[in-house]
Amino acid sequence: MRAVALGGGHGLQITLAALRRLAVRPTAVVTVADDGGSSGRLRRELGLLPPGDLRKALAALATHDAPGMRWSEVFEHRFGGHGALAGHAVGNLLLAGLLEVVGDPVVALDQAGLLLGASGRVLPMSTEPLDIEADVAGLDEDPAVIRRIRGQVAVATTPGRVKRVRLHNATGPTRTPRATPEAVDAVLDADVVLLGPGSWFTSVLPHLLVPELHEALVRTAARKVVVLNLVPQPGETAGFSPEQHLHVLSEHAPRLRVDAVVADVDSVPTPDRLRRAAESLGGTALLRRVAVVGAPERHDPEALAAALAEAFATAGAQGRDAESGRRGVARRAEGEED
Repeated sequence: MRAVALGGGHGLQITLAALRRLAVRPTAVVTVADDGGSSGRLRRELGLLPPGDLRKALAALATHDAPGMRWSEVFEHRFGGHGALAGHAVGNLLLAGLLEVVGDPVVALDQAGLLLGASGRVLPMSTEPLDIEADVAGLDEDPAVIRRIRGQVAVATTPGRVKRVRLHNATGPTRTPRATPEAVDAVLDADVVLLGPGSWFTSVLPHLLVPELHEALVRTAARKVVVLNLVPQPGETAGFSPEQHLHVLSEHAPRLRVDAVVADVDSVPTPDRLRRAAESLGGTALLRRVAVVGAPERHDPEALAAALAEAFATAGAQGRDAESGRRGVARRAEGEED
């Protein structure tokens, strides 16, 4: 099965961990708008893609043998102390070096994947660093006033309510973000495409804000599965219900249709509303227990893998039914023409 998972950070890591349990070699398409921490420092100092989310995806795909696990551990190791290296992850520095030496981000990530024995591929959604800009309400005494804030960290931590996000090319605000061609091809050729979980406005939705990638997600014949977060994220989605995540998704991509929406049954207070929201996008809501027992804010990779397997089967059956219906209509049309 050709599976493509889109996202960033810890949310994408958990999706990749679940897919590996299904014996799938996924392609991860990763956001490149991070401007905080080690990634932000390297981005500002060297003008490179922020490597942090790319590093996390590579580490999640590292082979489970001893060398792969050791390299994964090294990749995720952060330097301590108070010097110039303090806070930098080793994998971030290695990726920064590869990006400078090789030049092509896709080739650099493929080389890093070989080092880790990666069971899959990691691609940036764009080969140029991008900036997130958001319209935010609730930052003034008048709740109707909308403020525009810029930067992934600023959007993710805003005390206001995010209404809408946009992407800009970091090298020029008027330049339209360009998708990585290999990422577009992966989506178009996929059997299954997954969106989420993760920071909704800064990790999940950005993929829909790159025109070529947006069009590929709309056009692809792949089964499309959305995985919802377990709890609202302070700042970005504080106070959001599960179905509001889908409404925001639809607002940013009105033509997007999905086949299944996976949510944790204990995190959905009004299941009927979520089912209706999923149906409005063309899909089915699958409410299953996918959180770690005792840690309701964390996905359990094993449980999520089982839910995804069911979602793939459900979406596949829907696709076959739809195809059968189309063929029936075509046969009737041919009969009428005869």
